[in-house]
Parts: sequence; structure tokens; C-alpha cells
Amino acid sequence: MDMLQAMRTFVRVVECGSFAAAANALDISAAQVSRIVAELENQLQTRLLHRTTRRLRMSEAGERFLERARQILLLTDEAVGEARGAHLTPRGRLRVHCPHGLGLLLMPLVAGYNALCPEVVIELTLSQRNPDPLAEGHDVVITVDQALPDSQLIAVPLGAIFSIACAAPGYLHEKGVPARPDDLHQHRCLRMAYPLYEGDWVFPQAGGDCVIAPQDSFMTNVADAMLVASELGMGIGLLPFYTASLAMEQGRLCRVLADYRLRENALYAIYPSRHYLDAKVRTWIDYLKERLPPIFAAHAQVVEDPRYCR
Repeated sequence: MDMLQAMRTFVRVVECGSFAAAANALDISAAQVSRIVAELENQLQTRLLHRTTRRLRMSEAGERFLERARQILLLTDEAVGEARGAHLTPRGRLRVHCPHGLGLLLMPLVAGYNALCPEVVIELTLSQRNPDPLAEGHDVVITVDQALPDSQLIAVPLGAIFSIACAAPGYLHEKGVPARPDDLHQHRCLRMAYPLYEGDWVFPQAGGDCVIAPQDSFMTNVADAMLVASELGMGIGLLPFYTASLAMEQGRLCRVLADYRLRENALYAIYPSRHYLDAKVRTWIDYLKERLPPIFAAHAQVVEDPRYCR
């Protein structure tokens, strides 16, 4: 039997959750998929999958085999890609994951990269969590998490990000402009239910940090929704500087407590360490390293402009 084909079939069955779905993905019949997995189990003399009429469940041996099979298939694909010049010419599918709030910021870069490398298809996934690139199959994960979950990962710095306190001009006209962090206790502070923004707002001060606990007046897990809530005058929101800058330029928001940058973090591109780095990964990261810092600088210049601060 073709062991590599059997491994690919078994991995696809696990990923798809059924023989029928795996057959559709592999463009073969469900009977062929079932036969290949059965032959693999006979060859290994062990049960990999427990089958019922409704679901599949891996055995302990199946879980161990899945991990090894994925490693072998990855090394095999890299070797084949190297032989075919994948390290020279960017082509194929590039799976990129980034935080939801950065999605709109990245789209012009996605379009620009696509124009330079038309043979690369970018699959951009946006969510509020930090996935494991090795476990979930992402080629590049853009994240603010500095602690690498695995020694097989490489982190490339892309720039620094921070957040600012903002409110609508109408809200500030009605409620007043906070002159110092302590004044926020008299305001509605809108909450972000997102790991990077959860918890208290900490304003570093010479005499000791001023800590503000946002009220339970409004909560969202998406920066774009927080932007709209702030523009509508619901209170003072904590926003990524690149999310707030356009609204500030257009007069929909004002920055308050402009001396403070909150939630300062470095942004990284994380990818699995490979002996043969695929050209699409290498060129995408190089493109981000070149184009993203000037974009951040332009947004930072806007939010630091005294004309847009109160």
C-alpha cells in the first residue's frame, strides 16, 4: 500500500470529521476512503478510529499516529516544494491569521502583495484569539503575544501598537473633558471583552499608577464596534490608535488624556520554523516588514496631533 497516501487520507478523515466529507475533499469515493483507512489499520495492526453510525472518534493510538503523520506529511510537502522551486517563486495558498481589529488595516497590504505575487492566494482569517500555527495549519499568525507557544516558531517584529482614550465631541460637551485619569471615575468608560483590552485601564504616573475600572455600561469584543459606540456618544472608549485616527481626522472623535498611551505592545509575525522556507511566506513577511511600520507611523502622527485632542 501507498503509506503516504494512506496517511493523507487518515489525516483528512480526522480533519473533515467523516469519511464522506474526506472523500469529497480528496475527490475519491467514500468506499475508497474507508478501504484505505482499513488497510492502514491492518498494516499497523491497531485501531486508529472508532466508528459509529453518527460520528468518528480517534483511539489513543490514532491520536499519536495523527501527530506523527502530520509531521511526516509536512516534511514531505516541504521536500517536494523545494524540488519544485517553491523557495524561489511565491505561489500557492498563504494562510494568514490576525486579530479582527487589524483586518481592515491589512487589506490594502493584501491587495498590494497580491498585485506583486498574483500566483499566491491569501486566505485571511480574522478572530479575537491567538491560534497555534502548528496545530491549526496557519502559515503566518500576526499577533501581539510575545511568548512563543512552541520552540518551532519564529517571531518577526512588525512594529509597536498602543491604544488611546477617545470620545465623541458631543459627549465631551455634555459631560466635560477629563483633565487627568482620576476624572474618568465620573465618566462612562466602555469595556472591550478581548484579552488584549480586558481588565482595568492603567495610567502610569510618577506618584503611582492610576487604575480605572470600566463600568458595566457597554461591552464589545470588536474594536470596530467600540469605535461606533464611542462615535455615538455612549462614553469614553479605549481604541487602537490605527482604529481611531480616521474618525479623529474627520471630527467624529476626540482624543482625551493625550499624554497617555495604554496597552503598548509589540506586533509580531509568527510562522513555523522550516528548513525550506516557502517563498510565499518569506515574501509576505518581507512585504509586511517594509510596508506596515510607515502605516503605523502615519496613524500615530494623526492621534498625536494636538488639533484632534482635548
